[in-house]
Amino acid sequence: MSKPSGFIHASLRQPQGILRGLATVALALLASIATAGTPEPLHVATYNLRLDTPVDGRNAWAQRRDAVKALIRYHRFDLFGTQEGLPNQITDLEALTEYAHVGVGRDDGQQAGEHSAIFYRRARFDLLAHGDFWFSPTPQVPSKGWDAHCCNRLASWVRLRDTRSGSTLTVVSVHFDHEGQVARRESANLLLQWLAKQDSSDALIALGDFNSTPDTIQIQRMQASLRDARAVSETPPYGPTETFNNFAIGKAPEARIDYIFLGPRIRVLDYGVLTDSNGERYPSDHFPVVASLLIE
Repeated sequence: MSKPSGFIHASLRQPQGILRGLATVALALLASIATAGTPEPLHVATYNLRLDTPVDGRNAWAQRRDAVKALIRYHRFDLFGTQEGLPNQITDLEALTEYAHVGVGRDDGQQAGEHSAIFYRRARFDLLAHGDFWFSPTPQVPSKGWDAHCCNRLASWVRLRDTRSGSTLTVVSVHFDHEGQVARRESANLLLQWLAKQDSSDALIALGDFNSTPDTIQIQRMQASLRDARAVSETPPYGPTETFNNFAIGKAPEARIDYIFLGPRIRVLDYGVLTDSNGERYPSDHFPVVASLLIE
């Protein structure tokens, strides 16, 4: 029995269609292989939120929280460390549902008191580990160190895997004491000792409010052991040098006390101090410090 001519024509065309389909799939696979593991800039920030206190009047948290959230979203931070956030402030930032966070309160190791929480983008990172330690001779328990007068001081850390590049990184958010000179020096020593014990394959990032200007012993020690993102930025630093504005809009900021320090194998593509405002108030009494990093 002879086959219908239409069948013969279809059988001749079908292999060509299969080949075209296979070619399309092959190109897609090659494209995915080419992009897999490719380093992608990481937008990192440190941001002292200023605690929620009614004594701030027109600059109290209720007047600022929406501006803080809008700033974070607009500048598309991939991860950011915070300081001074009280539990209700951390809860407010949880409205940024694209981020997860780690960190505890400095007073009890749970919720009470200020946090040095770290927020990271859920879609980009896998959480590997996290923890906290105190700047004191007993760092594993909530405690006050050396000549710190009023407060426990805390560091929170997180270990993440960047799902886009496969790189692992350890990030620590710190808040040094604002009164005790010995406490600030010893806090830097403790931080550097802690960093030296981390996995040598990780990209190391130490950021936060060090309550110390660049001329102090503790910052010089940090700069001797790690790289100051401002100093090694591949493009000129953006914004003012100083990071503490004291809510004094329209006036020159007062001091550089917020930093991003880096371990090896991290390029700083750019660095900035963001002075965003609504024309009437700053979102915090500190400017956020930002850097675009490339982990090699």
